[in-house]
Amino acid sequence: MDKYLQAAIDEARKGMAAGGIPIGSVLVIDGEIVGRGHNQRVQKGSAVLHAEMDCLENAGRISAADYRRATLYSTLSPCDMCSGAILLYGIPKVVVGENCAFCGPEKYLKSRSVDVVVVDDPECRQMMEAFIRDNPVLWNEDIGV
Repeated sequence: MDKYLQAAIDEARKGMAAGGIPIGSVLVIDGEIVGRGHNQRVQKGSAVLHAEMDCLENAGRISAADYRRATLYSTLSPCDMCSGAILLYGIPKVVVGENCAFCGPEKYLKSRSVDVVVVDDPECRQMMEAFIRDNPVLWNEDIGV
């Protein structure tokens, strides 16, 4: 298991333990985790704190040159909003734990020269499948359905 994806999974579990949606993310630059986050829409009553957005917020201000060396890990395929942030900051690589429960605009990211690597991790998939099964209303709210 990739240690950075494992760190994102740990974030997802942290969010789930706090009553939230189990999606986690980490931002890695030069082999170092510089930001961590998990979906906090429930916990903070937020409209925008998906895992990737929380991770970027927690990373703080980073130079454009640093973003261009970054990899964003997420347990789930980034949505349109999070993909927009990836493009805005010029993050060149995204590692996705799984994209079966939800698949964001991965083709669009690729068309904009982002290297999107889908791992199809069983733990990420099982965590999301169980959450969606047990919390369909909350899940649909999170993805805008």
